[in-house]
Amino acid sequence: METLPRIALALAIGAAGGTLFYALNLPLPWMLGALFATMAASLANAPILGPNRLRPAVVAVIGVLLGSRFTPDIVQQAGAWLWTVAILMGYVVTVAAVVVPFYRFAGKFDWTTAYFAGMPGGLTEMIELGEASGAKPAPIILAHSLRIVITIAVIALWFRIIQGQTVGSTLPGPETPLTWLDAALLLASAVLGSLLGTRLRFPAPTFLGPLLVSAVIHMTGLTESAPPGLLVNAAQVLLGTVLGCRFLGISARTVLPAAALTLGATLLTLALALLAGLVMGQVAGIALDQALLALAPGGLTEMGLIALAIHADVAFVALHHVVRILFVIVLAPVAFRLLRARSQPANPEE
Repeated sequence: METLPRIALALAIGAAGGTLFYALNLPLPWMLGALFATMAASLANAPILGPNRLRPAVVAVIGVLLGSRFTPDIVQQAGAWLWTVAILMGYVVTVAAVVVPFYRFAGKFDWTTAYFAGMPGGLTEMIELGEASGAKPAPIILAHSLRIVITIAVIALWFRIIQGQTVGSTLPGPETPLTWLDAALLLASAVLGSLLGTRLRFPAPTFLGPLLVSAVIHMTGLTESAPPGLLVNAAQVLLGTVLGCRFLGISARTVLPAAALTLGATLLTLALALLAGLVMGQVAGIALDQALLALAPGGLTEMGLIALAIHADVAFVALHHVVRILFVIVLAPVAFRLLRARSQPANPEE
Protein backbone atom coordinates (compact mmCIF):
# COMPACT_ATOMS: atom_id res chain seq x y z
CA MET A 1 0.00 0.00 0.00
CA GLU A 2 1.08 3.57 -0.60
CA THR A 3 2.08 5.82 2.28
CA LEU A 4 -1.11 7.90 2.60
CA PRO A 5 -3.55 4.95 2.75
CA ARG A 6 -1.37 3.30 5.40
CA ILE A 7 -1.34 6.50 7.47
CA ALA A 8 -5.10 6.88 7.02
CA LEU A 9 -5.64 3.30 8.21
CA ALA A 10 -3.43 3.91 11.26
CA LEU A 11 -5.41 7.04 12.15
CA ALA A 12 -8.71 5.19 11.65
CA ILE A 13 -7.55 2.42 14.00
CA GLY A 14 -6.33 5.01 16.50
CA ALA A 15 -9.63 6.90 16.37
CA ALA A 16 -11.55 3.64 16.82
CA GLY A 17 -9.42 2.73 19.83
CA GLY A 18 -9.94 6.18 21.35
CA THR A 19 -13.70 5.96 20.78
CA LEU A 20 -13.83 2.52 22.43
CA PHE A 21 -11.86 3.71 25.48
CA TYR A 22 -14.12 6.78 25.67
CA ALA A 23 -17.25 4.59 25.56
CA LEU A 24 -15.81 2.41 28.33
CA ASN A 25 -15.02 5.54 30.40
CA LEU A 26 -11.36 4.53 30.69
CA PRO A 27 -8.73 7.08 31.80
CA LEU A 28 -7.23 9.42 29.19
CA PRO A 29 -9.16 7.52 26.48
CA TRP A 30 -8.24 9.35 23.29
CA MET A 31 -4.50 8.93 23.73
CA LEU A 32 -4.43 5.53 25.49
CA GLY A 33 -7.11 4.03 23.23
CA ALA A 34 -5.28 5.12 20.10
CA LEU A 35 -1.95 3.95 21.54
CA PHE A 36 -3.05 0.42 22.43
CA ALA A 37 -5.14 -0.07 19.28
CA THR A 38 -2.31 0.90 16.92
CA MET A 39 0.26 -0.95 19.04
CA ALA A 40 -1.82 -4.14 18.64
CA ALA A 41 -2.16 -3.49 14.90
CA SER A 42 1.60 -2.92 14.61
CA LEU A 43 2.39 -6.20 16.35
CA ALA A 44 -0.13 -7.94 14.06
CA ASN A 45 1.77 -6.60 11.01
CA ALA A 46 -1.21 -4.56 9.80
CA PRO A 47 -0.38 -2.37 6.75
CA ILE A 48 -0.25 0.87 8.75
CA LEU A 49 2.21 3.71 9.08
CA GLY A 50 2.55 6.31 11.82
CA PRO A 51 1.78 9.95 10.92
CA ASN A 52 5.24 11.00 12.15
CA ARG A 53 5.32 14.18 10.06
CA LEU A 54 2.22 15.42 11.86
CA ARG A 55 3.74 14.85 15.30
CA PRO A 56 5.44 18.30 15.56
CA ALA A 57 2.10 20.03 14.96
CA VAL A 58 0.35 17.71 17.41
CA VAL A 59 2.78 18.23 20.27
CA ALA A 60 2.76 21.99 19.55
CA VAL A 61 -1.01 22.02 20.20
CA ILE A 62 -0.51 20.15 23.47
CA GLY A 63 2.38 22.44 24.39
CA VAL A 64 0.14 25.49 23.92
CA LEU A 65 -2.58 23.76 25.96
CA LEU A 66 -0.25 23.01 28.88
CA GLY A 67 1.25 26.49 28.68
CA SER A 68 -2.24 27.92 29.17
CA ARG A 69 -2.15 26.54 32.74
CA PHE A 70 0.72 28.83 33.75
CA THR A 71 -0.63 31.64 35.91
CA PRO A 72 1.00 34.82 37.29
CA ASP A 73 1.22 33.41 40.82
CA ILE A 74 3.63 30.69 39.65
CA VAL A 75 6.57 33.06 40.16
CA GLN A 76 5.74 33.19 43.88
CA GLN A 77 5.92 29.39 44.11
CA ALA A 78 9.23 29.05 42.26
CA GLY A 79 11.38 29.47 45.38
CA ALA A 80 9.84 26.42 47.07
CA TRP A 81 10.51 24.35 43.96
CA LEU A 82 14.29 24.59 44.44
CA TRP A 83 14.00 21.90 47.12
CA THR A 84 11.89 19.66 44.94
CA VAL A 85 14.31 20.02 42.01
CA ALA A 86 17.14 18.93 44.33
CA ILE A 87 15.08 15.90 45.37
CA LEU A 88 14.40 15.17 41.69
CA MET A 89 18.13 15.10 40.91
CA GLY A 90 18.81 12.70 43.78
CA TYR A 91 15.93 10.54 42.53
CA VAL A 92 17.36 10.43 38.97
CA VAL A 93 20.78 9.32 40.25
CA THR A 94 19.13 6.63 42.40
CA VAL A 95 17.04 5.37 39.47
CA ALA A 96 20.16 5.05 37.33
CA ALA A 97 22.00 3.21 40.12
CA VAL A 98 19.13 0.70 40.46
CA VAL A 99 17.78 0.26 36.92
CA VAL A 100 21.04 0.07 34.97
CA PRO A 101 22.25 -3.00 36.95
CA PHE A 102 18.72 -4.44 36.59
CA TYR A 103 19.03 -4.37 32.80
CA ARG A 104 22.58 -5.72 33.00
CA PHE A 105 21.81 -8.74 35.19
CA ALA A 106 18.09 -9.40 34.64
CA GLY A 107 18.12 -8.52 30.94
CA LYS A 108 21.63 -9.82 30.18
CA PHE A 109 22.47 -6.57 28.37
CA ASP A 110 26.08 -5.51 28.00
CA TRP A 111 26.98 -2.65 30.34
CA THR A 112 26.90 0.05 27.65
CA THR A 113 23.46 -0.95 26.38
CA ALA A 114 22.16 -1.40 29.95
CA TYR A 115 23.46 2.07 30.86
CA PHE A 116 21.51 3.92 28.16
CA ALA A 117 18.45 1.64 28.43
CA GLY A 118 18.21 2.32 32.17
CA MET A 119 18.77 6.07 32.15
CA PRO A 120 15.48 7.94 32.79
CA GLY A 121 16.00 10.33 29.89
CA GLY A 122 14.20 11.06 26.64
CA LEU A 123 13.78 8.29 24.07
CA THR A 124 15.47 10.06 21.17
CA GLU A 125 18.37 11.40 23.21
CA MET A 126 19.14 8.03 24.83
CA ILE A 127 19.11 6.26 21.45
CA GLU A 128 21.46 8.82 19.91
CA LEU A 129 23.84 8.88 22.90
CA GLY A 130 23.77 5.09 23.19
CA GLU A 131 24.58 4.49 19.52
CA ALA A 132 27.41 7.04 19.66
CA SER A 133 28.86 5.16 22.66
CA GLY A 134 28.69 1.74 21.02
CA ALA A 135 25.45 0.43 22.55
CA LYS A 136 22.97 -1.79 20.70
CA PRO A 137 20.11 0.46 19.55
CA ALA A 138 17.26 -2.10 19.38
CA PRO A 139 17.15 -2.92 23.14
CA ILE A 140 17.35 0.79 23.98
CA ILE A 141 14.46 1.62 21.63
CA LEU A 142 12.31 -1.14 23.11
CA ALA A 143 13.24 -0.28 26.70
CA HIS A 144 12.34 3.41 26.42
CA SER A 145 9.29 2.96 24.17
CA LEU A 146 7.82 0.34 26.49
CA ARG A 147 8.77 2.40 29.57
CA ILE A 148 6.69 5.31 28.30
CA VAL A 149 3.73 3.07 27.39
CA ILE A 150 3.79 1.19 30.71
CA THR A 151 4.23 4.38 32.75
CA ILE A 152 1.30 6.12 31.07
CA ALA A 153 -0.95 3.10 31.64
CA VAL A 154 0.14 2.49 35.25
CA ILE A 155 -0.07 6.17 36.26
CA ALA A 156 -3.51 6.64 34.65
CA LEU A 157 -4.83 3.53 36.39
CA TRP A 158 -3.15 4.54 39.68
CA PHE A 159 -5.01 7.83 39.76
CA ARG A 160 -8.30 6.22 38.74
CA ILE A 161 -8.19 3.17 41.08
CA ILE A 162 -5.81 3.99 43.97
CA GLN A 163 -6.16 7.76 44.25
CA GLY A 164 -9.81 7.88 43.21
CA GLN A 165 -9.08 10.75 40.83
CA THR A 166 -11.15 11.28 37.71
CA VAL A 167 -8.67 10.97 34.83
CA GLY A 168 -11.57 11.96 32.67
CA SER A 169 -12.73 11.31 29.16
CA THR A 170 -12.43 15.02 28.41
CA LEU A 171 -9.82 17.48 29.57
CA PRO A 172 -10.94 20.67 31.30
CA GLY A 173 -11.61 23.38 28.77
CA PRO A 174 -10.73 27.09 28.85
CA GLU A 175 -12.50 29.22 31.42
CA THR A 176 -13.12 32.00 28.89
CA PRO A 177 -14.55 31.74 25.36
CA LEU A 178 -12.10 31.73 22.45
CA THR A 179 -12.10 34.99 20.47
CA TRP A 180 -10.34 35.66 17.16
CA LEU A 181 -7.60 37.52 19.01
CA ASP A 182 -7.15 34.62 21.41
CA ALA A 183 -7.00 32.16 18.52
CA ALA A 184 -4.34 34.30 16.80
CA LEU A 185 -2.26 34.44 19.99
CA LEU A 186 -2.49 30.67 20.49
CA LEU A 187 -1.59 30.00 16.86
CA ALA A 188 1.37 32.37 17.15
CA SER A 189 2.46 30.51 20.29
CA ALA A 190 2.50 27.23 18.37
CA VAL A 191 4.30 28.55 15.29
CA LEU A 192 6.77 30.98 16.86
CA GLY A 193 7.35 28.65 19.80
CA SER A 194 8.27 25.78 17.47
CA LEU A 195 10.71 28.01 15.58
CA LEU A 196 12.19 29.30 18.84
CA GLY A 197 12.56 25.82 20.30
CA THR A 198 14.29 24.57 17.16
CA ARG A 199 16.58 27.60 16.96
CA LEU A 200 17.60 27.28 20.63
CA ARG A 201 18.03 23.48 20.32
CA PHE A 202 15.56 22.63 23.06
CA PRO A 203 14.92 18.95 23.74
CA ALA A 204 11.49 18.27 22.17
CA PRO A 205 11.64 21.73 20.53
CA THR A 206 8.15 21.71 18.96
CA PHE A 207 6.68 20.95 22.37
CA LEU A 208 8.78 23.02 24.78
CA GLY A 209 8.94 26.08 22.51
CA PRO A 210 5.14 26.45 22.20
CA LEU A 211 4.74 25.63 25.89
CA LEU A 212 7.19 28.41 26.81
CA VAL A 213 5.61 31.05 24.55
CA SER A 214 2.09 30.05 25.65
CA ALA A 215 3.16 30.23 29.30
CA VAL A 216 4.53 33.74 28.79
CA ILE A 217 1.39 35.12 27.13
CA HIS A 218 -0.81 33.55 29.81
CA MET A 219 1.35 34.69 32.72
CA THR A 220 1.34 38.24 31.36
CA GLY A 221 -2.46 38.18 31.00
CA LEU A 222 -2.61 38.63 27.22
CA THR A 223 -5.09 35.75 27.04
CA GLU A 224 -6.77 33.24 29.34
CA SER A 225 -7.95 30.92 26.56
CA ALA A 226 -6.76 27.47 25.50
CA PRO A 227 -7.09 25.36 22.34
CA PRO A 228 -10.63 23.99 21.85
CA GLY A 229 -11.43 20.52 23.18
CA LEU A 230 -12.07 18.94 19.78
CA LEU A 231 -8.62 19.98 18.57
CA VAL A 232 -7.01 18.66 21.77
CA ASN A 233 -8.79 15.31 21.47
CA ALA A 234 -7.69 14.98 17.85
CA ALA A 235 -4.12 15.79 18.91
CA GLN A 236 -4.28 13.04 21.54
CA VAL A 237 -5.45 10.49 18.95
CA LEU A 238 -2.60 11.48 16.66
CA LEU A 239 -0.07 11.31 19.49
CA GLY A 240 -1.32 7.89 20.60
CA THR A 241 -1.20 6.64 17.01
CA VAL A 242 2.40 7.80 16.59
CA LEU A 243 3.40 6.07 19.84
CA GLY A 244 1.62 2.84 18.90
CA CYS A 245 3.19 2.74 15.44
CA ARG A 246 6.66 2.76 17.00
CA PHE A 247 6.22 -1.00 17.32
CA LEU A 248 5.95 -1.57 13.58
CA GLY A 249 8.27 -4.30 12.37
CA ILE A 250 8.67 -5.80 15.82
CA SER A 251 7.21 -9.25 16.46
CA ALA A 252 5.14 -10.11 19.50
CA ARG A 253 7.77 -12.77 20.28
CA THR A 254 10.32 -9.97 20.68
CA VAL A 255 8.06 -7.52 22.48
CA LEU A 256 6.66 -9.84 25.16
CA PRO A 257 9.96 -10.64 26.96
CA ALA A 258 11.08 -7.02 26.50
CA ALA A 259 7.78 -5.85 27.99
CA ALA A 260 8.18 -8.15 30.99
CA LEU A 261 11.71 -6.83 31.56
CA THR A 262 10.66 -3.20 31.13
CA LEU A 263 7.67 -3.72 33.42
CA GLY A 264 10.08 -4.77 36.17
CA ALA A 265 12.36 -1.79 35.52
CA THR A 266 9.41 0.63 35.37
CA LEU A 267 7.87 -0.66 38.60
CA LEU A 268 11.24 -0.22 40.32
CA THR A 269 11.39 3.34 39.00
CA LEU A 270 7.83 4.11 40.06
CA ALA A 271 8.52 2.73 43.55
CA LEU A 272 11.47 5.12 43.82
CA ALA A 273 9.23 7.92 42.48
CA LEU A 274 6.72 7.15 45.22
CA LEU A 275 9.43 7.39 47.87
CA ALA A 276 10.79 10.63 46.40
CA GLY A 277 7.23 11.98 46.22
CA LEU A 278 6.73 11.29 49.90
CA VAL A 279 9.98 13.15 50.61
CA MET A 280 8.73 16.09 48.53
CA GLY A 281 5.59 16.12 50.63
CA GLN A 282 7.56 16.22 53.87
CA VAL A 283 10.11 18.82 52.72
CA ALA A 284 8.03 21.14 50.55
CA GLY A 285 4.40 20.20 51.22
CA ILE A 286 3.82 18.93 47.67
CA ALA A 287 0.76 16.72 47.22
CA LEU A 288 1.63 13.10 46.41
CA ASP A 289 -0.34 12.99 43.14
CA GLN A 290 1.45 16.08 41.86
CA ALA A 291 4.86 14.77 42.96
CA LEU A 292 4.26 11.41 41.26
CA LEU A 293 3.41 13.08 37.96
CA ALA A 294 6.55 15.23 38.22
CA LEU A 295 8.74 12.17 38.87
CA ALA A 296 7.11 9.39 36.82
CA PRO A 297 9.36 8.27 33.94
CA GLY A 298 6.76 8.84 31.23
CA GLY A 299 6.94 11.39 28.45
CA LEU A 300 6.75 15.07 29.31
CA THR A 301 3.78 15.54 26.99
CA GLU A 302 1.86 12.56 28.34
CA MET A 303 2.45 13.32 32.02
CA GLY A 304 1.41 16.90 31.38
CA LEU A 305 -1.88 15.71 29.89
CA ILE A 306 -2.58 13.54 32.94
CA ALA A 307 -1.73 16.48 35.21
CA LEU A 308 -4.24 18.57 33.31
CA ALA A 309 -6.87 15.82 33.52
CA ILE A 310 -6.66 15.60 37.33
CA HIS A 311 -6.32 19.38 37.82
CA ALA A 312 -2.75 19.11 39.15
CA ASP A 313 -0.22 21.93 38.79
CA VAL A 314 0.87 21.56 35.17
CA ALA A 315 3.69 24.10 35.56
CA PHE A 316 5.22 22.13 38.44
CA VAL A 317 5.01 18.85 36.52
CA ALA A 318 6.39 20.31 33.29
CA LEU A 319 9.31 22.06 35.01
CA HIS A 320 10.47 18.89 36.75
CA HIS A 321 10.32 16.81 33.57
CA VAL A 322 12.32 19.41 31.68
CA VAL A 323 14.93 19.43 34.46
CA ARG A 324 15.02 15.60 34.45
CA ILE A 325 15.60 15.42 30.70
CA LEU A 326 18.28 18.13 30.69
CA PHE A 327 19.99 16.63 33.76
CA VAL A 328 20.25 13.22 32.08
CA ILE A 329 21.28 14.61 28.68
CA VAL A 330 24.09 16.67 30.19
CA LEU A 331 25.39 14.32 32.88
CA ALA A 332 24.75 10.81 31.49
CA PRO A 333 27.44 11.00 28.77
CA VAL A 334 29.94 12.55 31.20
CA ALA A 335 29.28 9.88 33.85
CA PHE A 336 29.53 7.16 31.18
CA ARG A 337 32.95 8.35 30.03
CA LEU A 338 34.20 8.55 33.62
CA LEU A 339 32.91 5.07 34.44
CA ARG A 340 34.37 3.58 31.27
CA ALA A 341 37.75 5.23 31.88
CA ARG A 342 37.76 3.95 35.45
CA SER A 343 36.90 0.40 34.36
CA GLN A 344 39.72 0.24 31.82
CA PRO A 345 43.20 -0.75 33.05
CA ALA A 346 45.74 2.04 33.39
CA ASN A 347 48.25 -0.01 31.42
CA PRO A 348 46.80 -1.23 28.07
CA GLU A 349 49.06 -4.30 28.26
CA GLU A 350 47.48 -5.44 31.56
